[in-house]
Amino acid sequence: MGTTRDPTARLLAALDAAWNDFHASYDGLSDDELLEPGVSGAWSIRDIMAHVSWWEEEALKHLPVILAGGRPPRYADVYGGIDAFNARKAEEWRSRSLAEVRHRLHETHNRLVAYLHQVPPDQLKSGTRFRRRLRLDTYGHYPLHAQAIREWRTRRESH
Repeated sequence: MGTTRDPTARLLAALDAAWNDFHASYDGLSDDELLEPGVSGAWSIRDIMAHVSWWEEEALKHLPVILAGGRPPRYADVYGGIDAFNARKAEEWRSRSLAEVRHRLHETHNRLVAYLHQVPPDQLKSGTRFRRRLRLDTYGHYPLHAQAIREWRTRRESH
């Protein structure tokens, strides 16, 4: 039907596959298990869900800047680096309940997908600054955390 040639459809399929795999990595766990620390450093799965959500928020903040030909500020210049940014965001999100984090995760993702439907297809092709930023903040990012969650689950099951 031509969707293989459509960069928007291809990109959304890749995003959706990585998103679904991220969710599958913690599927079936109880709320208590989602709150258990030590999945990735001291972080729980809830903390990882928050982390994924705040990076999608960053994508929504910076992709329009890139689309307009601008350059988002460097994290080193604004926060002292990505690790410092993540630490600041983790502190901001620490008091949010699991229910709120879940809601924000899905709400932010839905906004991101809706936004991508409005982006000119030429920006969604491989090699654009827009696509690179999107990959780093989303579908290239989710698998790193899905893998960490799966490894944690394997460690838990072997004890």
